Amino acid sequence: MPDQNDVIPIYLFLGFLESGKTKFIQETLEDRRFNKGEKTLLLICEEGIEEYDVSRMPNKNIIIHVIDNKEDFTMENFTKILEDSGAERIVVEYNGMWTMDDFLKAMPDETTVAQVMCFVDATTFMNYNSNMRSLVVDKFNSTEMVVFNRFEKSYDPNDFHKIVRGVSRRAEIVYEYSDGQIAYDDIEDPLPFDVEADEIIIEDKDFALWYRDIMDDPFKYDGKTMTFKALTAKNGKFPENTYAVGRHIMTCCVEDIQYCWMVAQTDNGTEPQNKEWITVTGKISVQKHKLYKGKGPVLFVQKIEKAEAPDQPVATFY
Repeated sequence: MPDQNDVIPIYLFLGFLESGKTKFIQETLEDRRFNKGEKTLLLICEEGIEEYDVSRMPNKNIIIHVIDNKEDFTMENFTKILEDSGAERIVVEYNGMWTMDDFLKAMPDETTVAQVMCFVDATTFMNYNSNMRSLVVDKFNSTEMVVFNRFEKSYDPNDFHKIVRGVSRRAEIVYEYSDGQIAYDDIEDPLPFDVEADEIIIEDKDFALWYRDIMDDPFKYDGKTMTFKALTAKNGKFPENTYAVGRHIMTCCVEDIQYCWMVAQTDNGTEPQNKEWITVTGKISVQKHKLYKGKGPVLFVQKIEKAEAPDQPVATFY
């Protein structure tokens, strides 16, 4: 494995043909804040009508390479191109018809994905979504931001928002109108469970969203009976009949994975083993606890059962 300091960042730009990727990358490389002279490999996997103009960039330490044949997009070829370029970073204009799995398999060992953005032509998006849904999902699943350009005032942002949120709850959504105005999506997303119910069952896929919500607004759940799958944890500092229940959660990347937990208490002396998957049912009480810095949600356990690990042990927001 390469030393972490030697890892080469990849800035990955997704989108279908004529979606605005080239224009955005050109403008980014013209920006002195981004282009400070680092030797940059610009890897183009899809050539559209627009072409790059290096003469307009403040620093011209740009090596452009084109791979327009999917069979040539291999780790061996990608690694050779990178080594020959001597680049300190990589900007990729990715082919919209190739999958993210294709990209991940071709990534050289010494690289890491630093940022992912997806560009969408709003005028053709609904057609793409209807006819190439799997490719749309593939891109939205991986991106940090979706930019809908050529957006018209007559379009309803809700229609676009719902499609993105059906795939990813973490991706930021931006609308770039045809008149040049830019708007950031601020549509609130309803939680995928009924917080008004007296008894709430949290599905595995919704754990991260629920955990963030209960920690942001614990009193919303005060007195509620909850059922969810969790991984237990305990150490010598925990009081008797007290343990943690939670999941590892990834916010945006592997480096951000951490065990996110809440206090669980039982009054019958029965505790699960450390690092054991369980399905737990209990009532939430928001109160002061020595394991919190102040008040927090305490789960008073009513029932536990041993469980299998979820299909995706690390919870995510999408």
